Amino acid sequence: MNRAATEGVPLCDIAGQNAALAEEIEAALRRVIRSGQVILGPEVSALEAEVAAFCGVRHAVACSSGTDALVLALHALGIGPGDEVIVPTFTFFATAGAVCRVGATPVFADIDPSTFQIDPADVVRRLTPRSRAIIPVHLFGQSCDMAAIRAIAEEHTLYIVEDAAQAFGARYDHQPCGSLGHAAALSFYPTKNLGALGDAGMVLTDQDGLARRMRALRVHGSEVRYYHREIGYNMRLDALQAAVLRVKLRQVPQWLEQRRQAAQRYDAGIAAAGLRHFLTPPVVHPRCDHTFNQYVVRVPPAHRDPLVQFLRNQQIGVEIYYPLCLHQQECFRPLGYRRGDFPQAEAAAACVLALPMFPGITPAQQQRVLDACAAYVAAHAPALRPAAAA
Repeated sequence: MNRAATEGVPLCDIAGQNAALAEEIEAALRRVIRSGQVILGPEVSALEAEVAAFCGVRHAVACSSGTDALVLALHALGIGPGDEVIVPTFTFFATAGAVCRVGATPVFADIDPSTFQIDPADVVRRLTPRSRAIIPVHLFGQSCDMAAIRAIAEEHTLYIVEDAAQAFGARYDHQPCGSLGHAAALSFYPTKNLGALGDAGMVLTDQDGLARRMRALRVHGSEVRYYHREIGYNMRLDALQAAVLRVKLRQVPQWLEQRRQAAQRYDAGIAAAGLRHFLTPPVVHPRCDHTFNQYVVRVPPAHRDPLVQFLRNQQIGVEIYYPLCLHQQECFRPLGYRRGDFPQAEAAAACVLALPMFPGITPAQQQRVLDACAAYVAAHAPALRPAAAA
């Protein structure tokens, strides 16, 4: 039997990426260990300068995770108890969790059914006199409709805090994600476009005062050691993670191009296999430069979970981002939302599926994924014939 036909395909090949850079990574780690400066310090400062230049902003403030980056940005902007922050209900939990951590209230909004991004029209419907900010999440590696979001924010005097955790290197109208609002949160979780060897994050901003306050907040509210103007956090970044990220940052442009080429192969392969009635590829907005942090398809809801199990049985890594909207999470029940309040987000949660996607994924691996999907469809014919789907 053909070996390629039996080998598994990981959802994300972190080990392979690190192995390819092992010599450079190990040298960077040794450099930090020899320096004795393992928290913040010159390695972190260098990373901040390099990421700021990459994203086209004046300031980058490194911290301990993407979640903490959101908290830092919200706190530094003065958002807290009594304030409302509008967030999409279809996103990772941290977006709304960060709002709660500063004492504010998340107000959920529905999504555009084609791109999965927050729907600007629904944002307007959710505004109240207590609204202070919008967190547009650039989900799966593609920007939100930032022209519309910025117009809303300007009209209603709202802050924009971009959640660019999944969109490092993405662009909107040729402008980098992370440079489109008052502040932006990045995550360097290992699966991201730029991933550390553990948790790490960063806040981007063009505002000098905001950057200064966030630098203090990440170290217990201290600008001068042992002197504290306010109560902050312990959100410092390890220099070891910064050193690794500096090695990987140089690879990001070619990695993003590899992701885009892989997405094109998936698109073409789905069409060639006659699977478009079953797997709906991602929609790329014409004003966006998608980075495909995830390659998320739509599947008929009745077949999504069975397909997930089928692919996993074939040693193919798949994931559901996300199986439950935030307004349906148990911890947010006191907010009073009900099933049906966000129909587009709820429909997406019932049918989305992420296929394997990472820099260096081979055409053979992708064909293995598509062959498995085709085998599932064939096993469930005639129910999945194109005519039936129409």
